[in-house]
Amino acid sequence: MKTGLFFGLLMMSAGGLADDFATGPLLKDFGPHAPVKGAEALPAQAVFKVAFDVAEAAKPGEVNRKFVSLARFLNMHVANGIPAENIHLALVVHGKASQDLLSNAAYRARFDADNGNVALLDALAAQGVSIRVCGQSATYYQVDRDNLLPQVTLSLSAMTAHALLQQQGYTLNPF
Repeated sequence: MKTGLFFGLLMMSAGGLADDFATGPLLKDFGPHAPVKGAEALPAQAVFKVAFDVAEAAKPGEVNRKFVSLARFLNMHVANGIPAENIHLALVVHGKASQDLLSNAAYRARFDADNGNVALLDALAAQGVSIRVCGQSATYYQVDRDNLLPQVTLSLSAMTAHALLQQQGYTLNPF
């Protein structure tokens, strides 16, 4: 099931609230979010440095929901007054999700389906999101550097990537 269809069905089952959710303002096709009346105000000059950890792969051909969460974080904070230049995000991928970072040709050869993540990962990289893959997982799942999308950095390990990001002031998003 495609992510958009899944999201639509989820919203219909939640009482028809889909009209409250929209994408943008930065990522027009990804990261649906809703306004929240009565939420605490965000400091206008807040700076976010957040790392997202993803180990679970999407089903072949589908978009990884955790990647969509990163897009939602970006869109909803910009929509609520945080300047895009104050949002620094990193995507650290390991485990089976490492395969979600394959080029479309390599993904198709492995799963007989197009990589549903390519457009989203391109959009995230265009917004300055750092995309890193665990070298240990890549080795285990036989994901060669030459088969990764060009915007992906091959790290020694996910643990190493997170440690380095922490030293740069990034927090870990638990969702």
